[in-house]
Amino acid sequence: MIDLVIAGGWLMLPILLCSILALAIVLDRFWVLRQQRVAPLKLGEGLWKLHQSGQLNAQQIQRVSQDSPLGRILASGLINMHHEREVIKEVLEETGRQVVIELERYLNTLGTIASITPLLGLLGTVIGMIKVFAAITEFGVGNPTILAGGISEALLTTAAGLAVAIPSLIFYRHFRRRVDLLVLKMEEEALKLVELIHGEREG
Repeated sequence: MIDLVIAGGWLMLPILLCSILALAIVLDRFWVLRQQRVAPLKLGEGLWKLHQSGQLNAQQIQRVSQDSPLGRILASGLINMHHEREVIKEVLEETGRQVVIELERYLNTLGTIASITPLLGLLGTVIGMIKVFAAITEFGVGNPTILAGGISEALLTTAAGLAVAIPSLIFYRHFRRRVDLLVLKMEEEALKLVELIHGEREG
């Protein structure tokens, strides 16, 4: 493996660093974007039952807001539940925007890695071919060993760039879709809370 990295030339180093960073982001997002961590099932229903029974207090709201992103959104609505509907919606939307930013953390970086690693591979290809033509100019085509070095470097960097870019793009699309689904779920729960507060929905 090390021999392949060395044979690929100096451009293998940034490609390797991109692969390490992409792996770290993928593992982090798999851990962070779990359904139970972001939007626990029946959280809103449980909070509303506590409120209806008079057992919901400021300490419980604070604890819920720290347990999950959905809890943070619903807690902001419960804190302002005595205000008008529009005020509650504005608070929920503002908190929701902050939560979405946190859920999308590092995804742009992952998308950038998916975009630039093929270009790094292509640059390695160009540099390798330049070396090939320089060798042909100096030594002619009689020595295949000299030509093979440049061709090998060109192919290795291209393969390495694609090997990093393809899974990075797949995971980027996957996590974007997961964030969209989680945001939709949180929006439904927040709307349900507003309707419950204003008596527009049965508990």
